[in-house]
Amino acid sequence: MRQDAQLVRDSFELIREVSTPTAMLFYGRLFDLDPTLRGLFHVDFKAQSVKLMDTLALVVESADRLEQLRPTLRDLGRRHVDYGVRPEHYQTVSTALLWALAQAMQPDFDDDVRAAWTRILGEVCQEMLVGAEQG
Repeated sequence: MRQDAQLVRDSFELIREVSTPTAMLFYGRLFDLDPTLRGLFHVDFKAQSVKLMDTLALVVESADRLEQLRPTLRDLGRRHVDYGVRPEHYQTVSTALLWALAQAMQPDFDDDVRAAWTRILGEVCQEMLVGAEQG
């Protein structure tokens, strides 16, 4: 897990300066994959993009100690239920996010980096789903 955390941290540095365009790529891809998800968002996407990247930065900074983020992630999962997020949406979000990261980092988004992000995002989603179930 420590190697995954380091790969995620190192690769995230590549998108810090292009975080807003990366987030916009994410939302575009998300709505391409599932147009019904657009109805869950009633906010300014520039502001939403900042929230997304701030949350992602928190995950990246804590990637080798995600257990410390467990309460925060579970609370996030509970809150997302109120927004209309369903369990099946998590896979779509992960797919869209991995795609956007790959676009932003290419060619540095190699198989090892993709695998590390996939594992970290999987843990994040799992904790959010636990929170959603508890909510």
